[in-house]
Amino acid sequence: MRTALALIFILTIFARLKVLADIETGTLERPIIDSAMSLDEAFRHLDAGCPENIKAAQSLIDVRYYSFDGFVHQGQGMIDKRLTGDIKEVFAVALARGFPISSVIPLADTRFVANGRSSDDLSMAANNTSAFNYRRVTGETKLSTHALGMAIDINPKLNPYIRGNTVLPPASTYDTTREGTLYETHPVTRTFLRLGWTWGGHWESLKDYQHFEKEPA
Repeated sequence: MRTALALIFILTIFARLKVLADIETGTLERPIIDSAMSLDEAFRHLDAGCPENIKAAQSLIDVRYYSFDGFVHQGQGMIDKRLTGDIKEVFAVALARGFPISSVIPLADTRFVANGRSSDDLSMAANNTSAFNYRRVTGETKLSTHALGMAIDINPKLNPYIRGNTVLPPASTYDTTREGTLYETHPVTRTFLRLGWTWGGHWESLKDYQHFEKEPA
C-alpha cells in the first residue's frame, strides 16, 4: 500500500512539473526553438558553386522574437560576420516592440529544399525570414547580396517583392495595417536605416519591402 501511494505521489509531482514546463515554454527564458542547426548543417543544400571564401565569411547566430502565436521563439540567421552586431540590434528592437516574426530558419531546412538545393521560393511561401543564400538576383543573372550574406528578408508574405505585375511570394499583398508589416517609420525599419542598411521599400524601379542589405565597411 505504501509503495502504491509513493508511486502515485511521484507521478503527481512529475505531472505538475510537466504542466509548469509547458506553461514556461515560449518565454524569454525558455523560447520555443524553431531552429538549432550546426554551422555545417546550415550549409547543406547550398549551391555547389558557392566559393569557400564566401562560406568562411558567414556566421550562424541565434535570434529571439515573438512569433504570431504570441510566444517567444528562437531561430537562427546566417549572415556575414561583420553584420552580426547589426542583426542582433535589430532583433532586440523587434523583440522589445513585440513585432511578430513568423520564423527565422536557415534555408538548409528540408522544408525549404527543392531538387536538392535551398529554395528562396519555398522560404518566402512559408513567410520565413532568412539571410544568406547563394543565389542570383530575382529575374537577373548577377549574384544577389544574399549570396554574400549581406542581406536579410523579413516576413516575405507580409512584405512582398513587387515589380509591375510580379508579386513574390505569389498572392501576397502589402498592407501596413497588418502586424508583421514593415514601413518607413516602423522602429525595425528605422533601426536598419540608422545602422546604414538599404531598404528595398525605397527602391524606385521595384519595391522589395522584405529586403534590407548592407555592404560592410
